Amino acid sequence: MNKTKAIFCVLIPLLLIYVFDTKFGQTPPILSFLNPFTGFWENAESTSTPKNEEVVLKGTKENVEIVFDDRMIPHIFAQNDHDLYYAQGYITAKHRLWQMDFQTRFAAGRLSEVVGAQAIALDQHQRRMGMLFGAEKSLEGMMEDPKSKEMILAYTEGINAYINSLSKANFPIEYKILDFTPEDWTPLKCALLLKQMSAVLAMGSDEFYMSNIMKRFGPEITKNLFPDYPTLEDPIIPAGTKWDFKPLPIPPAPPGFNQMTNNTATKQKVDGIGSNNWALSGEKTASGFPILANDPHLNLTLPSIWYQIQLHAPGINAYGVSLPGAPGITIGFNQHIAWGVTNVAADVLDYYQIKFQDDKHLKYWHDNQWKKTTRRLELIKINGGKTHIDTVVYTHHGPVVYFQKPEKLDMANNVPIGHALRWIAHDRSNELMTFYYLNRGKNYQDYRRALTYYTAPAQNFAFASVDNDIAITPNGKFPLKWKNQGKFILDGTDPKSDWQGWIPSDHNPTVKNPPRNFVSSANQSSTDTSYPYYINWEFSPYERGKRINDLLGGMSNVTADTIKVMMMDSYSIFADNLLPGIMPYVDSAQLNATQKEALDLVKKWNKYYEADKIAASVFDLWSKRLFFNIWDDEFTITKVPMRYPSRDRTIQLILKEPSSRWFDNVNTKQKETLAGLVNESFKYACDSLERKYGSIGDKWNWANVKSTHIPHLAKIPGFGTKTLMIGGARSTINALSESNGPSWRMVIELGKTPKGHGVFPGGQSGNPGSPFYDNMTATWAKGELYDLHYLQSPKDASAKIISKLKITNK
Repeated sequence: MNKTKAIFCVLIPLLLIYVFDTKFGQTPPILSFLNPFTGFWENAESTSTPKNEEVVLKGTKENVEIVFDDRMIPHIFAQNDHDLYYAQGYITAKHRLWQMDFQTRFAAGRLSEVVGAQAIALDQHQRRMGMLFGAEKSLEGMMEDPKSKEMILAYTEGINAYINSLSKANFPIEYKILDFTPEDWTPLKCALLLKQMSAVLAMGSDEFYMSNIMKRFGPEITKNLFPDYPTLEDPIIPAGTKWDFKPLPIPPAPPGFNQMTNNTATKQKVDGIGSNNWALSGEKTASGFPILANDPHLNLTLPSIWYQIQLHAPGINAYGVSLPGAPGITIGFNQHIAWGVTNVAADVLDYYQIKFQDDKHLKYWHDNQWKKTTRRLELIKINGGKTHIDTVVYTHHGPVVYFQKPEKLDMANNVPIGHALRWIAHDRSNELMTFYYLNRGKNYQDYRRALTYYTAPAQNFAFASVDNDIAITPNGKFPLKWKNQGKFILDGTDPKSDWQGWIPSDHNPTVKNPPRNFVSSANQSSTDTSYPYYINWEFSPYERGKRINDLLGGMSNVTADTIKVMMMDSYSIFADNLLPGIMPYVDSAQLNATQKEALDLVKKWNKYYEADKIAASVFDLWSKRLFFNIWDDEFTITKVPMRYPSRDRTIQLILKEPSSRWFDNVNTKQKETLAGLVNESFKYACDSLERKYGSIGDKWNWANVKSTHIPHLAKIPGFGTKTLMIGGARSTINALSESNGPSWRMVIELGKTPKGHGVFPGGQSGNPGSPFYDNMTATWAKGELYDLHYLQSPKDASAKIISKLKITNK
């Protein structure tokens, strides 16, 4: 009996130790996680920071000094380029290592190595989309140029110097929660990060929808409802701009082919995934020098997508934001110039219908002959399982992403079966050199030179210089296409359907010092219809761009404060256009008390999406329901997915074609009218708000209904923000939705000494236990900007320095 008790006394503690120190599902090993010496306790940071530190890093050539201001923004002072990017890599990893690791694992299709077999479908999708393939091609381009090669290798060495200095106790908390360890950084990961940005900004693909619409309704209706240029537009390059080049011949369009009806439910382009930027010449500013502003709209996360930094070395003194995992500054300024970017939404992702010889997929028909496919073996390592080998078939277009869809993976819904993907992100490129030259740029000529290196994702590069030049260029590597090539699925058997070369970079649309004394973009059409080349047939709605241009056009004696206020503007041109066309149809006699009160608020609404506006909530849901009522009966059909016509076309239908056939619901016996749809959708909006939020009152306020918040990158509970009670909407300058919006607000005043102002939602640190994790969020939510400390030396007294780090090599 005593022996039995003794055995139990030994076995039970051992069993408990095993249970609490073993990972089950997504639960980390409890003993390791709670260990006071190596667990999550070690991730808590003191609110006080060490004043001076020194570290020996033998990878540097000379001493490097880094000073941190009161927001923990590093200002790096190096004596050569190698040490500059080495230090950038080191300090970025110190603050954002887990974010860098997670984002590149996601892009590379390597999450199964961490979380196990549950991520196989996601990893396969990334590999089959050619993310790793494209990154390898880009890396080839980066390593060919001595400057970018030095940048990426030094940056990588710096990251690894930090990784190799870590003990288990110092691992970022997410490693402890997910129970894995950091691995050495590689140059390929830098390329992967840029490929992931291309994927984010590709904005989905509509050619499957459009092909199904063409087959169902024919060319006349398709052209009427999906025109090649919107009725209402205010293009990026001012209408009437003359082109100072002789265009290349446009390839002839081949005859149409018999497209298969595609049963893929694709992801439509989402309004709000975009950005704003503008630059004013000194003619419109109080200082007489240009002012540039930029606020890229992206999915908001903690840690922030951006990392603020200043880079100072011989030939460079630049400040701005970088992408954690890529060297250099992406958006920013220096002593001479400032630059900012927005997404072009160029048509550089096409799917081709492929005719295979048989089910073995060894050959495909192209140019009147059978051509061999190639195979790429993707090895997907699985935590706790055997390595999965996935074979991806490639034609000369690119990968055939799927022959059979995975189950329960929404991302796969965006890809048609048996079609080959042609995507600019698969081509060799070297975007690093664009930012290398912009960071060091001195004038307009340097800006133009920098853009020649840029491939993707295509961006509208706004520019301003102390020489009082301003410019904007929708820029990237654009394929030379016939008009609408890629609006529908393309014929993979016909070589005439292939991309037929490239638009010369100096033919990309651009304008310098226009007569109106400002340039701007908000993802709307790049040009008017006079531009001789095809970039895309559809861009983001024009309202944000129109509002920006209206405001800038009426301004004079502009200051940074003027621009700060403008960035928070929430006036809705969409509401201004639509409400006059639908308010007269509302039959107030048929409304209940709540609906009448809501209608009265809408009548008095100033059309600003302000936080406390109930009318904004009503209009938002009302307009969505109205568009649903107009189009859903004929454009949402089981197994034949399509998309709705654009907002611009729908507004024109309401305003100018009130008796249109499209207002009738084909699924009912009676004939519906525009008036009926307007009233039903208004009642629906009010009833829906009442069901969810109770009686009309404060809970109906726009900020509460919109529920903007910033989640953790991996959606770990408790590591994101609470709901932020702020205004803004997708169609306004302050373009905010639930978790998408201005990821970095920046205003630069050029002059003898440039003055920068900026903020992003979050903080410099990626550690939830740090006081610098989300310390800037409240300032961002209020629409305020910090002064950016543009230092001239480590001893510059213009900023409050809270700590210093000296790097030596011995």
